[in-house]
Amino acid sequence: MAKVKKRVKAVNKKFESPFQNYWTKNNYILLFAGIITLVIGYFLLAQGPWDNVVSLSIAPLVLLVAYVVIFPLAIMYKKKTNNSGTDK
Repeated sequence: MAKVKKRVKAVNKKFESPFQNYWTKNNYILLFAGIITLVIGYFLLAQGPWDNVVSLSIAPLVLLVAYVVIFPLAIMYKKKTNNSGTDK
């Protein structure tokens, strides 16, 4: 008895990246806010004489907030999706 050969069709699987649509409108808004905060911080840093209170204390704090808070938040912010099947 002859064996029947089965034809195996190659299945093209598309592997979608989990980061395909990562950047949303909110991410770009936060990034733009960070850039504006940087511009304000460097503008304040350039003001007045070298011993000015604004350029010695306020401007570095504004720059610190921009670099440490706003930019990482813009990069890592993602809305939580409700994937559970039980919606109330």
